[in-house]
Amino acid sequence: MWLKQSSQSKWQTAVSTDNYSSYDTRQKKTNRTIGQQRQPLFIMLFVSVILLGAIGTRLAFLQLMQGEDYREKAENNRVRIVPKPPVRGNIFDRKGRVLASTRLTHAAYLWPMVVNQPDWPQNRKYLAQLLSIPEDSIENKIQQAGYNASTLIRIARSLNPAQITALEEFKTELNGLEVDIETVRDYPNKDMAAHVLGYTGELNAEELKRRRSEGYRLGDIVGKMGVEAAYEQQLRGEWGGIELEVDGAGKVMKVLGQKVGQPGKDVTLTLDLDVQKAAEAALGERIGAVVALNPQTGGVLAMASNPTFDPNIFSTQITPQIWKQLQKKGNPFVNRALRGFPPASTFKVVTATAGMESGKYPPDTVLNTFAYLNVGGTAFGEWNRAGFGPMGYVRAMAWSSNTFHGQIGRGVGGPTLIKYARLYGFGSKTGIELGEEAAGLIADNEWKMENYDWEWTDGDTVNMSIGQGFTQATPLQVAIMFAVPANGGYRLKPHFFEEKDDLEKWRTSMDLKPSTLKILREGLRAVVSSGTGKALNVPSLPPAAGKSGTAEAPPGESHAWFGGFAPYDKPEIVVVAFAEHSGGGGGSVAAPMVRQVMEAYFKNNK
Repeated sequence: MWLKQSSQSKWQTAVSTDNYSSYDTRQKKTNRTIGQQRQPLFIMLFVSVILLGAIGTRLAFLQLMQGEDYREKAENNRVRIVPKPPVRGNIFDRKGRVLASTRLTHAAYLWPMVVNQPDWPQNRKYLAQLLSIPEDSIENKIQQAGYNASTLIRIARSLNPAQITALEEFKTELNGLEVDIETVRDYPNKDMAAHVLGYTGELNAEELKRRRSEGYRLGDIVGKMGVEAAYEQQLRGEWGGIELEVDGAGKVMKVLGQKVGQPGKDVTLTLDLDVQKAAEAALGERIGAVVALNPQTGGVLAMASNPTFDPNIFSTQITPQIWKQLQKKGNPFVNRALRGFPPASTFKVVTATAGMESGKYPPDTVLNTFAYLNVGGTAFGEWNRAGFGPMGYVRAMAWSSNTFHGQIGRGVGGPTLIKYARLYGFGSKTGIELGEEAAGLIADNEWKMENYDWEWTDGDTVNMSIGQGFTQATPLQVAIMFAVPANGGYRLKPHFFEEKDDLEKWRTSMDLKPSTLKILREGLRAVVSSGTGKALNVPSLPPAAGKSGTAEAPPGESHAWFGGFAPYDKPEIVVVAFAEHSGGGGGSVAAPMVRQVMEAYFKNNK
C-alpha cells in the first residue's frame, strides 16, 4: 500500500512537473503575443491623454483667463447699439422768447468694424473727400471708440442734400455706413447775445478724458462757452438708444431693447431780448461792451460785446476758411463786458464814498480846485486845464473834477481808497455764471512791490482816485457799482438765471451812511441834469442819473465810459456803455449809447 501510494505520488509529481514545464512554455509565448497586440493601444491612449490634457488646459485658460474678452467680442459681433443723443433744452429770455433751440439735420455714422474690410483705405479716402473732412479725423474717431466697439460713431454732422444722396448710394459698397437724423443747436437770432449764450460743440479727446466720469461719451455735444457751458447739466439731457441683434452679415435680426432718451431741461434767463437788441445796436461797429441790469435784483437784462460771432457756425463742420474769417474780426470770442479796462472818472463814485465814509471829508466838504495837482513831482491836470474854483461833492461829480477827487484820494490815503474799492467789488470776480469773467485789478503796495519792486506812492493813490494808473475794472463791475446808490446801498451778485428765490440771496448791504448815499445820488443826478451827461436829459426818458468817464489808453486813443440808472426816484435799470479806443469823451460817445438802451427798455416795459 505504501509502495502503491508512493508510486502514485511520484506519478503525480512527475505529471505535475511536466505540466508546469508545459504551462511555463506556453505562458511565455502567450504573454509576448498579447503585449505586441496591445502596444499600439497603450501608445494611442498615452498620446490621447497628453493631447486631451493640453486641450483641456488651453480651454481652461481661454475660458477662465480670457473668457470675458472673447465673450465680449462675440457679443459685439452679435449685438449692436444705435445711440440716440438727447434733445438739448431750450433757452428763453425773461418774456419766454426763444434764444436757443434745436433743429433737425442729418449726420453720417460708421460701425467701427468697417476697418476690417479689405477696401477700407480706399473707402475712407472717398468718405473724407465727400464729407470735406480729413482722413485722420475719421480714423481718430474710430480709434477713440475702439475698433471692436458695438456702437455707431458719428463722423460728420449737418450734411447737405448732395452729401446725403451720395452717402445713401455709397452704402451699397460700404457695409457699416449709416445716415441718420439728429438735432443740432439753433440760435434764431444769430449773433445776438452770442457772448452770453455761448455755443455748443463735440467733445474732443482731451475733454472726453476729463468728463467720462460724469457720464459723457464719444460724440457728446456740450456747451463750450457762456450760458451753454454754465448750465450744461440742466440743458444736456440723457442719451437713449436701440439695441439690435444682427447676423454675421450685419443684417438686423431683431430689436433686443430700447431706451428712450430724456430731453434736457429748458432754462429761462433774466435777459430781455428787446434790451439786448438795443444794446447791440448802440454798439454798432464800435469795439466795446454794454451791460444792463436790474439794480434791485442783479438780474442781467443785456450784455453785448463787439466784435461778435454767430454761434450757429459751431453746429456745422467749421472749415479753415470760416475760422480764418472769424480771426480777422479781432478776438470775437472775447466778452469785453467781462474784461478789465481803466474805469476813468466813473471810479469817482468810489473816491467820494471813501471820503465821506472815512469821516475825513464829510458830505458838506468844499475844496478848491486847480489847473493841476503836483504830487511828488508829477502834475495831475484838471481836464479843463484851469480848475473849477471851490466845489462840493455834487458839483465836483457833475463836472468830473480831477483835482477835487485827487485831493480826496490823497487825503484818505491809499489803504482806505483800496478798502472801499474792494468793498464795491472791484478787484474780484462778481460771481456771475459765465466762466470767462476776469477779476480786474485793484493794486496795492504788495502787488506793486511784486510786479515793479517799487513802493506805493501818493501819486499811485491820486491816479487811482480818478480811475487811472494800475486800476482795471470790467463793465459789469462798473454796473454793479452804479447799482449801489441806485438801490440804497446794496452790492449785487449779477446773474442770468431767472430770480425765483428771496432777493436777499443776490444782495449784500454795504452799510453806507444815509448821508453818503444821498450825496452820491444827488451828484449822479447833477451829472445828467447840468453836467457831462446831458445826453440822457431828454423827454424820451424818465429822470436819470449817471457818470461819464474818459480813460487814457496809450498808445491808442482814449476809452469812453458812461454808466447810469433810471428812473432816478425808483430805479429799474442800470446801463453801462464802454467804447474801446473810441477817441471821444464819455459824455459824447458812451452816454448816447446808454440813452438808446434805456429808451428801448422803457418803451417795452411800460
